[in-house]
Amino acid sequence: MATPLGARDSADMRLRRGARPATHHPQPASGNGPLILSGADLVLPTGTVKNGRLIIDGARITGAAPANAQVIDVSGHTLVPGFVDLHNHGGGGASFTSGTADDVVKGIDTHRRHGTTTLVASTVTGDMDFLAQRAGLLSELAEQGDIAGIHFEGPFISPCRKGAHSEALLRDPDPAEVRKLIDAARGKARMVTLATELPGGIDSVRLLAEHGVIAAIGHTDATYEQTLEAIDAGATVATHLFNAMPPLGHRDPGPIVALLEDERITVELINDGTHLHPASLQLAFHHAGASRVAFITDAMDAAGFGDGRYMLGPLEVEVSEGVARLVEGGSIAGSTLTLDRAFKRAVTVDRLPVEDVVAAISANPARLLGMYDRIGSLEPGKDADLVLLDHQFDLKGVMRRGEWVVDPQLG
Repeated sequence: MATPLGARDSADMRLRRGARPATHHPQPASGNGPLILSGADLVLPTGTVKNGRLIIDGARITGAAPANAQVIDVSGHTLVPGFVDLHNHGGGGASFTSGTADDVVKGIDTHRRHGTTTLVASTVTGDMDFLAQRAGLLSELAEQGDIAGIHFEGPFISPCRKGAHSEALLRDPDPAEVRKLIDAARGKARMVTLATELPGGIDSVRLLAEHGVIAAIGHTDATYEQTLEAIDAGATVATHLFNAMPPLGHRDPGPIVALLEDERITVELINDGTHLHPASLQLAFHHAGASRVAFITDAMDAAGFGDGRYMLGPLEVEVSEGVARLVEGGSIAGSTLTLDRAFKRAVTVDRLPVEDVVAAISANPARLLGMYDRIGSLEPGKDADLVLLDHQFDLKGVMRRGEWVVDPQLG
C-alpha cells in the first residue's frame, strides 16, 4: 500500500535558492559525439516519413550528419517528439502540491520515463498563503529547467463543480488574489484554471491575459453565454473538457459547445478510458480539430506507482485498479495516467491518425506554452526530445535534450 503523502514531514517544503535536489541523471545518447537514429518512421509536422533518419548533435536535432556520427538502427519503430503535459499533479508516489523538492523531482522523473519530456506542475486548491509558498518552491524548479512552469487549478473554481477540491477552501477569483499567485510564481505561472462566471472571473481573465498567463475555463457551472464572455475576455484553454462542467443540453448548451466551437480555445482531454467515453473524445476531435486538442494526464501521485491510499491536497483518495476516487463522496480525483498510455490508446483504441495524436500530445501544448521554437516537433534546431515506440506503440526509448532517459539498448 502506498503511504499517504499527507503523513510526510512537510518541514522541508522550501528549496533554498541555488540548492538542487537529487535527481535522475540520464546517460548521454552517445559517448562518441553525434548520433543518427536510422530506419524508423519519423512523425514530422509535414507528415510521416518512412525509413527516415534523425540526426542529433549534443542536445539538439540537426540537419546535417557529421562524418563521425554513430548510427543506430531503429527500423521497425516510430520516432515522435517528446510529450508535453500541461496539467499534471504528480507521479511516482510524489505530489507537486504537498511534496518536498525531492518529491517533486521524483514525480517529474517518473513522467519523463513515460515520455513526458516537458511538464507543467499543477497544484490543487489550498489556502492562499500555502499556494504562494508552493509557487515559490516550484518556481525554483522551473528556473532550474526541471519543469516548464506552474498551473494553479483552484481555488478560484465553482463549488457546484468542485470535483476533488476542498469546498471549504474555494473562493471567488478576486483579481488581487490571482495577482498574488502570479507574483509568488516569479514569472513561472503558466496557467490558472477559473470558474469565470464567479464574481471577479472576467476581470481575472483579463489580468491573466495581460500578464501572459493562460486563463483556462474549468470546474465551472457557466452558461453558454457566460463562457463566450470569458473567451472574448482572453481565456484560451478548456480545463479537461467535459469533466467538472455541465453536460451538453439541447436547450441550454452550456460551456462545452462554446468551448468546442470557438477557434481561440484549445481543449484538454484526459484519454485514460475513465474520464471520457471514446465517443466524447471523437466528438471533441471532430468539432475542435486536431490543432485544438491537448492531451493531458491530470495525474496525481499514484501515476506510475500503484493502488493505495493517497492525499490530494487535504482530501484522501483511494486508488483501485488504477482509478482514483475520493474516499468521501467517490468523485474521480485526477488520474493515474501517463502520456505514453494516452498515446497508445488514442492510436489503437480511438483509431486516431498518429499525426493527429502527435499534434495533441506534443505540438499543440508546446505552442500554448510559447515553446514551439524549442520543443514539440522533430525539426533541426530544436531540442533532441523524442520518444521511440515499437510497432504496437509501446514505449521503448525516451531522450531529453540529447540524453537517454530510457535507453532502448539498440544497435
